[in-house]
Amino acid sequence: MSGHNKWQQIRHKKGVSDQHKGQIFSKLSKKIAILAREGTDPATNYRLYSAIEEARAFNMPKENIERAIKRAGEKEMAALNEVIIQAMGPGSIAIVIEAVTDNKNRTIGEIKNVLMKNEAKMVLEGSLNWMFDENWSAQNPSEINDPTVIKKLRKLLDELADHADVESVHSNLSNYENSWH
Repeated sequence: MSGHNKWQQIRHKKGVSDQHKGQIFSKLSKKIAILAREGTDPATNYRLYSAIEEARAFNMPKENIERAIKRAGEKEMAALNEVIIQAMGPGSIAIVIEAVTDNKNRTIGEIKNVLMKNEAKMVLEGSLNWMFDENWSAQNPSEINDPTVIKKLRKLLDELADHADVESVHSNLSNYENSWH
């Protein structure tokens, strides 16, 4: 019986891992397709080149990357838009959320609910730009030492990163990784 149980555990872990990998691939595919609208040649489109490199870092198959680039001209891809949402989280941590969506109002509403539920609030677009460079790296990272605030932030950042439309989440929190994908 223990062998059967062990196989079930392995199968369950693999299923969770595969689902997470699928979500990442889906997000990266949308990102590549949107950026390919600006030009399908990575040599002349730096943002596309960066997205392809990010996909390769996650071991996304070459065929998936090429398929995402080809999808750039499709009608359904034309309806997708990039959305950048800025917020202040627990401990006055600045958060920048990059999302890709076909319904901007729905996505903003859903993200706003996640923020409110986790003691964070949206701020005016562009009001946190001075805290980050043009690639969303924190200029002056903040350090939080209160374990309850850190726990709240991790929960918030993980919930945001798990949202279907969210491509990436950046913060100015220095004592943990600054970006979630």
